Amino acid sequence: NDYSLTHPPSRSRGFIALLCSVAADIISTVEFNSTGELLATGDKGGRVVVFQREQESKNQPHRRGEYNVYSTFQSHEPEFDYLKSLEIEEKINKIRWLPQQNAAYFLLSTNDKTVKLWKISERDKRPEGYNLKDEDGRIRDPTTITALRVPVLRPMDLMVEATPRRVFCNAHTYHINSISVNSDYETFMSTDDLRINLWNLEITNRSFNIVDIKPVNMEELTEVITAAEFHPHQCNTFVYSSSKGSIRLCDMRASALCDNHSKFFEEPEDPSNRSFFSEIISSISDVKFSHSGRYLMTRDYLTVKVWDLNMESKPLETYQVHDYLRSKLCSLYENDCIFDKFECVWNGSDSVIMTGSYNNFFRMFDRNTKRDVTLEASRENSKPRAILKPRKVCVGGKRRKDEISVDSLDFSKKILHTAWHPSENIIAVAATNNLYIFQDKVN
Repeated sequence: NDYSLTHPPSRSRGFIALLCSVAADIISTVEFNSTGELLATGDKGGRVVVFQREQESKNQPHRRGEYNVYSTFQSHEPEFDYLKSLEIEEKINKIRWLPQQNAAYFLLSTNDKTVKLWKISERDKRPEGYNLKDEDGRIRDPTTITALRVPVLRPMDLMVEATPRRVFCNAHTYHINSISVNSDYETFMSTDDLRINLWNLEITNRSFNIVDIKPVNMEELTEVITAAEFHPHQCNTFVYSSSKGSIRLCDMRASALCDNHSKFFEEPEDPSNRSFFSEIISSISDVKFSHSGRYLMTRDYLTVKVWDLNMESKPLETYQVHDYLRSKLCSLYENDCIFDKFECVWNGSDSVIMTGSYNNFFRMFDRNTKRDVTLEASRENSKPRAILKPRKVCVGGKRRKDEISVDSLDFSKKILHTAWHPSENIIAVAATNNLYIFQDKVN
C-alpha cells in the first residue's frame, strides 16, 4: 500500500534528537539497509548512528516500527593535508549499505577524501579460562601454571561492535560527492567533481579511473560532476549528472574509460524562463535509478524530473517542488541557499517520490494519481501517533488560516536528506540535527 495522498501519511513513530544543537550534529546523510531493519545516519561530526527496528511483540502487534539506537561510532576524524595546506572535514557525505551475507552488517561511509568499509557485529559470549592470562587479562607468571585449562564461552550482555575493515583513500583530488555499490557486490564507485573511480571491495591500494572530465587547461572547465549511481540490476551500467543539468548514461563494456556516454539526457531550456540564475538552478543535485531500473529521477533546485531510459529528448514527468521560490531567487542567491543540494527518493514500488524543501517541509508526488502533498517535520506536530496535516504556501493575495506566506518561510530550516523504507511506507526525514521517522497510518 502506498501513501494515500488524499489522506497523507502518517503516524509519527517517534522523534529522535541527536545530542544537542551544535554544528557537528547536523545530519548529512540518511540510508535504510536493503531490508529496512536498519537505518543509518551520518553527521557533520564524522559520526555514524545506526538505528534498529524493534521486533513485533504478541502483546503489542502495532508497536513494530519503532527504531532505537543500535550502534554509534566515529567513522571519520578531521585531517590536515600538509602538502596542500588543506583541512579535510570529518563530515559524512554518504552512507551505502552492502547486502547482508551473514550475521554481520557492512556499510560504506565517506567524507570528502576517504571511503571506509565498516563491519557491525554482535557479541553475546565471551571466552573464559585462559591459560596464559588471568580473567582480568593480565599475563600470568608461567611458573605458576601447573595445569592445562580448556577455555569456555560464557554468556554476556549483548554488545554491538563496529570495526573498520577497509580504508579506500588517496584516490581523489577533489571532494567525494557520492558513492554507489554495484549490483555485482564486488565493486563500488566513488565520485568527485571531475572524476569517477571504480574500486574492488577487497583491494584498497588501487582503483580504476572510469570517468575523467578534467580539461587540460582548468580555465576551460565548464561543468562538474554532481552525483553518480550504478544501475540496480546491470553491473556494467551507471549514470552521472552534471552542474549543467545533463545526465550521462555510460556502459563499462564499451571502453575502460567511459568518457563517451551511450545516452545523454537533457531538457532544452525554455527561452522565456531564461534568467541570471538559470544555470545555477538547473544544476542536478541528486540522481536515482528506480528500483525497476527503467526510470531515472533527478532533482534540481526547483523541480524533480522522471526520465525514461528509452527517451533521451525530454523528461517523462516534471514535478514542481517549490515554484513559489522563483520570485525569491535573488535573495536565495545572496544567502547562498540557492546552492543547497536537495536529495530525492523513490518508494518501494516506484509509484511515489519524495524530496525536501525549506521551512522543514517535504514533498510527495504520486506518479499514478498526479496528486502531491506538502508535509512538515517539526517538534510541534510530530508527537508520537500524531497525524501529519498537509501544509500549503500562499504566494499572494489573501492568506487562509491554514496557509503559510512565502515571505515567512524559514530558509535555515531545510530538509536535504530523506530515505524511504525499501518495502514499507516508513520514511526517515533529516531536519538539520533532528531525525524524524514517520509511518503510514495503522488502524
